[in-house]
Amino acid sequence: QVQLVESGGGVVQPGASLRLSCEVFGRNFPISDMAWFRQGPGKQRESVATISYNGITEYGDFVKGRFTISKDNIANMVYLQMNSLEPGDSGIYYCRFQKTPGIWSDSDFWGQGTQVTVSS
Repeated sequence: QVQLVESGGGVVQPGASLRLSCEVFGRNFPISDMAWFRQGPGKQRESVATISYNGITEYGDFVKGRFTISKDNIANMVYLQMNSLEPGDSGIYYCRFQKTPGIWSDSDFWGQGTQVTVSS
């Protein structure tokens, strides 16, 4: 059974940084793409960043160079380094892992989420 466990969220002031972590249990990590999504209060869930099995990254337009997604294939971890956080970045951040390598689908695995709150 595949399980994703996120950590690293918290309450920070505008301009601060956070590093989110996601550990994948129960699946061969290196062959699937991974992603971070977020859902703010009253908003739809949106893609923050993706990283392919071979390390190619993509980011949402709102990131504007502030965030960096990375992974450690040996440790089965994916990270999201977030700098220059803004109140609009507040929300629950989720890790997503492809069930079928190379294909994003409704069957993908999701973590339980970690809360990020940016407030002065």
